Amino acid sequence: MKLAMRVNRQRARLGLLAGIILLLSALAGCMYPEEQMQPGSSSRESVRRVQAAVDDYQQVEGLLPILNSDESTPRYEKFVVDLEKLRQQGYLEEIPSAAFEKGGNANFLILDEETTPVVKLMDLVTVQKVNDVQRQVNRYKSDHGGKLPAGEERYPGLFSIDSKQAGTSGITLKSVYSGEPLEFMMDKNGRVYVDYVLDIMSAMDKNGSTPEPDKDLRTELGKASFYVPVKSLPYLWVSGKPVPQP
Repeated sequence: MKLAMRVNRQRARLGLLAGIILLLSALAGCMYPEEQMQPGSSSRESVRRVQAAVDDYQQVEGLLPILNSDESTPRYEKFVVDLEKLRQQGYLEEIPSAAFEKGGNANFLILDEETTPVVKLMDLVTVQKVNDVQRQVNRYKSDHGGKLPAGEERYPGLFSIDSKQAGTSGITLKSVYSGEPLEFMMDKNGRVYVDYVLDIMSAMDKNGSTPEPDKDLRTELGKASFYVPVKSLPYLWVSGKPVPQP
């Protein structure tokens, strides 16, 4: 009898423990949404949903749901999707948690707007890191009579940034494509960009692409990923490798 009672008490404790574990698992699911736990699959699903909403909006309204921009806005920052308009007008049930509007680290962009509009993601962490480096370069340039904190000339007209001079040693950036560290570079006027050469070469290898003269090789990254190469220069195939064009 005593043994049976002990067994029953043990079973009760195990049942209570299982219930607590299930409760904690449910709470964890609330605190860490799917789009944060599984970035690959969630990015795909988010882009798919926004793409469908953009397609429906264009078919009904006859135009694209984009925020205003001007001619000077770079290609990979220009046509930002107006997610709030899509939500308000019922084309999008909810704004994806990855979006800036929901506190996320991405803007949804439209490329090929005049032919077949396609939705991509612009990584705002990359944008912020480049802006941080740009401020430091501008400060150095202002304090040193227009001189730049330039290192070696990496490509014709493009230079590495001397991080000690510029005070940018603590600013690092990882690629949204590979997770590997990326380098910053600047032109002769001190304009800062990200060097995507290794990512482009990797994408070309995976796509089995044959280099074409005068083709901007950044399009290879669009084929390989949901992300655009923000804060970049055009790349052409020169002497057997991608070379940025200032």
